[in-house]
Amino acid sequence: MERKRNNIAARAGHWSARNKKKAIFGWLAFVALAVVIGGMAGTQTLGDNDDGSGDSVRADNIYDEAFPKATEESVLVQSSKGDKAAVQAGVADVRAALKRFDGLVLEGTETSKDGRSQLVQFKLPEKEDDEAEEAIVPIMAAVDETAAAHPALTIGQFGDASADKALSERFEDDFQKAEVLSLPITLVILVIAFGALVAATVPVLLALSSVGAALGLIGLASQLMPVDEAISSVVLLIGMAVGVDYALFYVRREREEKAKGADGLTAIDIAAETSGRAVLVSGLTVLVAMAGMFFTGNAVFASFAVGTMLVVAVAMVGSLTVLPATLAALGGKVDKGRVPFLHRLRRADGESRVWNAVLDRVLRRPVVSVALSSAVLVALAIPAFGLHTANSGVDDLPRDLEIMQTYDKMQAAFPGGQIPAVVVVRADDVRAAPVKAAIADLERTALETGQMDEPIGVEVSPDKTVAAVSIPIQGNGTDDESNEALATLRESVVPQTVERAPGVESALVTGMTAGSKDFNDEMKAAAPVVFGFVLSLAFLLLLVEFRSVVIPIKAILLNLLSVAAAYGILVLVFQHGVGASVLGVDEASQGSITSWLPIFLFVILFGLSMDYHVFILSRIREAYDGGMSSEQAVAHGIKSTASVVTSAAVVMVAVFAIFGTLSFVDMKQMGVGLAAAVLIDATIVRAVLLPATMKLLGDWNWYLPRALARRLPRPARAVA
Repeated sequence: MERKRNNIAARAGHWSARNKKKAIFGWLAFVALAVVIGGMAGTQTLGDNDDGSGDSVRADNIYDEAFPKATEESVLVQSSKGDKAAVQAGVADVRAALKRFDGLVLEGTETSKDGRSQLVQFKLPEKEDDEAEEAIVPIMAAVDETAAAHPALTIGQFGDASADKALSERFEDDFQKAEVLSLPITLVILVIAFGALVAATVPVLLALSSVGAALGLIGLASQLMPVDEAISSVVLLIGMAVGVDYALFYVRREREEKAKGADGLTAIDIAAETSGRAVLVSGLTVLVAMAGMFFTGNAVFASFAVGTMLVVAVAMVGSLTVLPATLAALGGKVDKGRVPFLHRLRRADGESRVWNAVLDRVLRRPVVSVALSSAVLVALAIPAFGLHTANSGVDDLPRDLEIMQTYDKMQAAFPGGQIPAVVVVRADDVRAAPVKAAIADLERTALETGQMDEPIGVEVSPDKTVAAVSIPIQGNGTDDESNEALATLRESVVPQTVERAPGVESALVTGMTAGSKDFNDEMKAAAPVVFGFVLSLAFLLLLVEFRSVVIPIKAILLNLLSVAAAYGILVLVFQHGVGASVLGVDEASQGSITSWLPIFLFVILFGLSMDYHVFILSRIREAYDGGMSSEQAVAHGIKSTASVVTSAAVVMVAVFAIFGTLSFVDMKQMGVGLAAAVLIDATIVRAVLLPATMKLLGDWNWYLPRALARRLPRPARAVA
């Protein structure tokens, strides 16, 4: 009988399978065009102040408008033996070397309290990132030559441009490492899942092409909305995850139908009607989750939302069009490159022997299964109540970089000097006697608190309307000590001194600590709005798709448990140091979770876990609509999807775990959080808690009030 194709996924798959050349070459043309045009347009990244919040970003804007833009650098000259004459000779040679560079402005030299160290400070006219890195290279080389001429001294450079160059190079190396490692690992896992090399290659190609096209489209979108520099890593992470997942669901269903006796095109049609629709619904749910990042009001999150939504949308469209066309073109060749013995892991009907054994026990004892699995998740989630967030500080940067070792030596010799709090004072004339007296009072009062150190520097703008008072504060910039010093400065010192001076329009505090505190406060205020938006729209989508109020409520509760457990693991590892040394996280980098991560993890994990949930529930609903009892449908749906969900989860966990091995602590936190949550979700939640709760609820799973049933549109499901 001709199948009635009454949903978009079914129609797209049917057309693509019968017009495979048009679908395949159309997709290739789209990807190539996106990559080429995006490359030609380039990617516009966020400016220095675009990701800021609160008073700190307002202070930064005032400073940038008043002062000529410049790049600040320092060269440390230090003698471990306290040889002051050698230090003076080293400083003289450094200054002589720097004077050779046009445009470089030498400033004063600071001496440490013990006299063992001096800082030679200079400025360069600010340039675009690439130009700044290019300009700083010969200067760094000159400093290195001077260091080589003074082997008894420590001579090293640190500053805006030199640090950006070193950190950018390490970030690019990390990204390439993640890219190189993720591909073979993903391919090996998929070969095991499919038992054939060709079938395993299809999801990888879809994911890679989706990532490439999305990055090109992001280049275009960035012309209107600049993006964060980390967008490439985020897109690779999410693109590989969803691209492989969607293709895995689709290909496994097509192979399953062929094993039942369907011909190639019919098998593709059935896969499109069922798994294709699940991909469409889960993709829309993921898009809703990602859109929640717009509600933070922060430019970094908005750029993450754009990037992740683009790659998910591209992967979803590719799964519904080029994927069925590729399967139709390959035909029986999709099973080429078979790996011997792997078929023994599955039964003749394609179900996993291991998961069948687990699920049989879960469904026999649902009450015990719910109690034990819930207890485990709650225990993992308890540490999350102590979650402390802070912006990534200097302590979180890779210590094996020479430039960071130089920074540590500078910080030891000149505490707080490289990460000072900056009070930006705006007045009609900051040189007026009352304002000068207030600034002097500010310096004296700050030192009297015992939370701030010398030397305090004062910089006056060319038009005399703005003064920037740099005050070294204690702590590492993001710890409790630094935050307490910031609170004292903002709540006591500034109000009692410059803020009340005649002629002063504003006195705002910025710097690393202030920026971290303000961003953290913004994230905490935005979290309820983001959570509310994502949960509300996800509820509505699942309500319409499954025509049940119980299913979306249960899905939301289970996903929240997964997220809470992931938060708890992050706190255990990165705040309390449990297993942190295995990841290469030293004690100085422990104590907080990077501020952007909780909201980012929530939207990503909620979206990705919905992939599994929708896929499993679609199979259960399909069986239930086909005449099975609720209990039979649950058993059939979960058993028939367990192996594919496991394979998809293993791919995700492997890719995310790679990010846990990278150099930067915030990338480690993201990788560990995502990997842990997906592992928990695919095992404890999907394999134990979901089937057990559905078994206990029985027909109540599909409860829908009559009044609501009359108002809801019926989903377009495929029928024979």
